[in-house]
Amino acid sequence: MHPPRRRFLQGMGLVAGAGALRALGTPMHMPMPMPARKGDSLCKHAVADQSEVPRLLDPSRLTPFVDPLPVPDVLRPKAGVALRIAMRESTQRLHRDLPPTRLWTYGNTMPGPTIEARSGEAVQVEWANSLPSRHFLPIDHHVCGAEADKPEVRGVVHVHGARVPAADDGYPMDWLVPGQARRQTYPNRQDAATLWYHDHTMGIERLNLYAGLFGMYLLRDEHELSLGLPHGDHELPLVLTDRLLTEDGQLYYPVSGVSDSPWVPEVFGNVMLVNGTLMPRLDVQPRRYRFRVLNAANGRFFRLSLHGQKPFMQIGSDQGLLAAPVRQVNLFLAPGERADLVIDFADMGGTAIELMSDALPLMQFKVAAGQVDDTSRVPAVLRDVPRVAETSATHTRVLTIDEYADCVAEPMLMLLDGKHWHDPVSEKPRLGSTEIWSFLNLTSDTHPIHLHLVRFQILDRRPFDTDQYLASKTIRYTGPAQPPAPHEAGWKDTAQVYPGMVTRYIITFEGYTGRYVWHCHLLEHASNEMMRPFEVVA
Repeated sequence: MHPPRRRFLQGMGLVAGAGALRALGTPMHMPMPMPARKGDSLCKHAVADQSEVPRLLDPSRLTPFVDPLPVPDVLRPKAGVALRIAMRESTQRLHRDLPPTRLWTYGNTMPGPTIEARSGEAVQVEWANSLPSRHFLPIDHHVCGAEADKPEVRGVVHVHGARVPAADDGYPMDWLVPGQARRQTYPNRQDAATLWYHDHTMGIERLNLYAGLFGMYLLRDEHELSLGLPHGDHELPLVLTDRLLTEDGQLYYPVSGVSDSPWVPEVFGNVMLVNGTLMPRLDVQPRRYRFRVLNAANGRFFRLSLHGQKPFMQIGSDQGLLAAPVRQVNLFLAPGERADLVIDFADMGGTAIELMSDALPLMQFKVAAGQVDDTSRVPAVLRDVPRVAETSATHTRVLTIDEYADCVAEPMLMLLDGKHWHDPVSEKPRLGSTEIWSFLNLTSDTHPIHLHLVRFQILDRRPFDTDQYLASKTIRYTGPAQPPAPHEAGWKDTAQVYPGMVTRYIITFEGYTGRYVWHCHLLEHASNEMMRPFEVVA
C-alpha cells in the first residue's frame, strides 16, 4: 500500500457500497463530490480541498431518437497481413444538438472498428500509440501503477475473452507510450464468440476506457455460420456505456475532492450511450435481427428490456452460443459481460419500440410497415455445451472479495483475497488442469470477476454468514446452493459475484503457460488493486 493512501485507512473496516443497489437494478448516478468531514484526533481522514464540479448536461432537454445508430467499421483481416490500429485523440458528436466531444479512440470513433475473425485463423494487429503526451482526465498518482514517475499517457490492448499467449494478452504493465507500437498475435483457436478489445493499462485503465478506448472483436466459426441466424445488415453490435457530460458536451470524470488523491470508487454517468450516441434510433424491417450486446461501462449495470416487456431471445453469452435459446423479458448485464440477442420485429410493423435500462430509454427501434421475407431462423438447439463435472476438478481455491473503508465509511481500497498487486503470485494452476475457484464476497457490491485466458462455467452461488467468516474464517452457509440461470449456464469469462454469497467457477486452464490476470471489471475497483496476477505453469 502506498503511504499517502494508508492515511485514509482506519481499522480496515468493510464498507457497504452502491453495488447493493446496483444488484437490484436500480438506476444509479454518482453523487457529486462533497467535502469530506474532518474527523477527531483519532480519525486522520483528509479534508477535501477541491470540490468544484462543472455544470452538467440535462439530457432531458435533448430530443431523443433523432440520430441514427452508428455502426462501427468492420475490419476483416487477411492471412499474413497485419491490421494497424492507432490509439489517437479524436472528436465525435454524441448527439445532434451537442458540439463534438473530445475523446481518445481506436481509429477515429468510439467504439473503435469491429474486428471480425474466423476461428482457427490467426490475426495480427499492430497497435500504435498516437495519443498526446498529456492525459486530459485526472490521474491519481497514489494508485498502484499510476505513480508520478510513470509517463502520464500509456496504453496496452487486451482482447477480452481471447485465448492468447501471455506475451500477446495485454498484461497491465506492458504499456506503450506515445510514438511506440507493438504487434500482437491472436491465434483464435476457440469457438465463435462475442469478444471485445480495450485498454488495460495498470492504474489508468479506468480513465483510458472512459476516454473511449474500446471496440468489438467478433469471432466466427463454421458451426455458427451454418445455423441460419440473422446476419449481414441484420446483425449489429450494441455497445452500452454511460458518461458524465458537461453542458458543452465534454467528458467529466468525477474526483474525490482531495487534490492529491482524486480516485473515486465508482462512476455513474448522467447520459447513456449506444455505440457512442445518446438515444439513437435504428430503422428496422419487420423481421429478426441479431444484436451483439456489450456492457463497456466503467461501473454501471444495465437491466435491459423492450418497452412493454416484449420478449426477446438470448442465444449466447460471453464465450459464444448457449446450448439452446432462452426467452427473456429483461436481462441484467454487468460491466465486461456480453449477450447475443435476437429480436423478432415481425409483429411490430409500423410501430416504434424502445430498448430500456430499467425505466430509462437507451435507443429506439423504428419498425417499417408491412411484411418481408425473412429466411433467418433461431434453431431450438444451438450447440452442445456439456456441463463440466465438479469431480473433474483437482484443486479448489477459496478467494475473498474485500473492500476497505476509512474512518467515515468511504471506500478507499479494494483487494482480491486480501492481497495487493505486487504481492507474490499465489494462484499457479497447471496447464490442462481443472480447478474450482470459490469467491467469497465480503462486500455489499456485486463484482463482475473476469479471468484472462480461460473460459469457465458457473457451478452455483450460495449465501453464507459474512460476519462469522470475518470473525473466524469459517464458512457457514445460510441457504441452499443456487444453480446458474439458463442464460448463465453456457461458457463465460466474466460473471457476477453477488454480495454475501459464495460464487463458484469451474475452470480448465487450456491454451498456454505464462502470467495472466484476474480482476473485478468495475474499472475503478480494478484500478485500485482489485486485480491480481495468476500464472499457468507446465
